Amino acid sequence: MKDLSTKYLGLKLQSPLIIGSSGLTKTVDSIKLLAENGAGAVVLKSLFEEQIEAELSHNLESYQADYPDAFDYIRSYTRENALSEYLDLIADAKKAVDIPIIASINCISGSEWVAFAKSLEKAGADAIELNVSLLPSDPRMNSQDSERHYFDIVEKVSSIITIPLSLKMSSYSSALANLITRLSWTNKVAGFVLFNRYYRPDVDIHKMTVTKADIFSTPSEMTESLRWIALLSAQVEKDFAASTGVHDSDGLVKHLLVGAAAVQVVTTVYKNGPGYIATLLQGMENWMDEKKFDRLADFRGLLSYRNAENPAAFERIQFMKQFGGIA
Repeated sequence: MKDLSTKYLGLKLQSPLIIGSSGLTKTVDSIKLLAENGAGAVVLKSLFEEQIEAELSHNLESYQADYPDAFDYIRSYTRENALSEYLDLIADAKKAVDIPIIASINCISGSEWVAFAKSLEKAGADAIELNVSLLPSDPRMNSQDSERHYFDIVEKVSSIITIPLSLKMSSYSSALANLITRLSWTNKVAGFVLFNRYYRPDVDIHKMTVTKADIFSTPSEMTESLRWIALLSAQVEKDFAASTGVHDSDGLVKHLLVGAAAVQVVTTVYKNGPGYIATLLQGMENWMDEKKFDRLADFRGLLSYRNAENPAAFERIQFMKQFGGIA
């Protein structure tokens, strides 16, 4: 029996496989199934700032009142109702399973609503993952202003909690390595999740409408996190978790080889069911048998930028020999 345990954000995990924030983790019954099949931890479906604001707008439109405090009452009620349901999920999940329960907050601003984080800690969350949604689409905003959101949100949340904090990063940064390094220097972030996978628009050319692209990831998307974890895990003394595109045990092993402490999966469990978690872990054990590894620590990071035989391969951004006609 191989030792698949690992540490992530200072938490002991029975396996490096984490179920990422999604509909898979929105009920206690589902979380129990995931744990029974070998998940090392779960990230709860996010508490969305945008969703709360949308519900607030709806409530304001449907509720007519002319007294001065009506708006404040409706705002308070909307937020407290959303928070109450989330706190119940945390508390009930902690009673039902013995794996870490990581709460998730999806942020678009650094407003005071992040004070919710303290309530998540009190409810029993083992850590909080901040999903910072930044799309640098405003031409009036420079990169420094955009990146300042991360520091503002981290400062506010870390000041009110004591449990570990991780940041689910956007890949949209002109100096990503520098940004993550500076965030790590604050010593207020225990780890980074690479990367945030956004809603993707598409266009229906027959109906002439904007639609949504496939919500599920594909294996080809895995290479983005693979590159950046390889580059950063050897230089930044924080935990890194991969996210997006890991569909099989090979993808799981690859990310551990380049230095990931854990790997988040979602799409492949949606498609194959919770039982597929055991299949992924068994595939990793089979590979460890073949390579004579007994523990994750025996091979984690062996192919990171620091240890790889050809580290420059992680920094290459042109096809060169393959498509450039170079012999």
